[in-house]
Amino acid sequence: MFLNVDANEYLLNDIDTYMIQLHKFLLSYSDNQQDFWDELEKNIEKYNLSATFMGRDVPKETRKEFVKTYFAKYNKESYIKLRTDFNQNKENMMLLYMLLIYGFNRMLRFNANGDFNLPVGNVDFNKNVVNALNAYFDYVKDRDIQFFNMDYQDFINKIEPTKNDFIYLDPPYLITFSEYNKLWDEDSEMRLIHFLDEIDERGIRFAVSNILWHRTRYNGTFNEWAQQYNIVRIQSNYISYHDNTEKDSYEVLVKNY
Repeated sequence: MFLNVDANEYLLNDIDTYMIQLHKFLLSYSDNQQDFWDELEKNIEKYNLSATFMGRDVPKETRKEFVKTYFAKYNKESYIKLRTDFNQNKENMMLLYMLLIYGFNRMLRFNANGDFNLPVGNVDFNKNVVNALNAYFDYVKDRDIQFFNMDYQDFINKIEPTKNDFIYLDPPYLITFSEYNKLWDEDSEMRLIHFLDEIDERGIRFAVSNILWHRTRYNGTFNEWAQQYNIVRIQSNYISYHDNTEKDSYEVLVKNY
């Protein structure tokens, strides 16, 4: 979200420690980007992963045999080795970033033991990844950015926003099935909307993402609360590892301006 907003200062918070560590890691290379590319290329070669941007393509035989899944088939063993190495040393953010590049749907997911457990994706280190990274580096290198790793309410109270600030929140969705949504319940939803009402009373602009219904599940609590604000529908097309069927979801952005 912050990559699409022009602001004087960015205060970025997430409850996920790895998310913040990854951003700090990437930000540290914004002034020496070549070092990042050299280190990434060295690790891609070390683990023998495909990288069409670097000319490391999948063999033609594999492309013919597995027409729709050749990247996943080719990278699977190397990816598992990469994942194992990261789980033995969770300080190495380069390995974690590579797991995002080659993992399914480029997600962050950890099991109950704290190990990264996402399967390999049918993806590759390609021109799109390079362009996205270059755009990220160019955007952040001259910006005033601070990172925080806190509960959202503690974070907002800490920074003491004013009427000149804008707050965007992307909480877990109460009625969907993502792993991190398991940490969110009806009480969490009520705490959020009450806090947003307090922010509104202070004259601070906010926007919050959510889903009003998902298949047969309906978030009446959030929908009833949102009616007092401006509701904008979001068209999205997410891919689930467990279910790739039509999602029939109604996703919204709710804002008080």
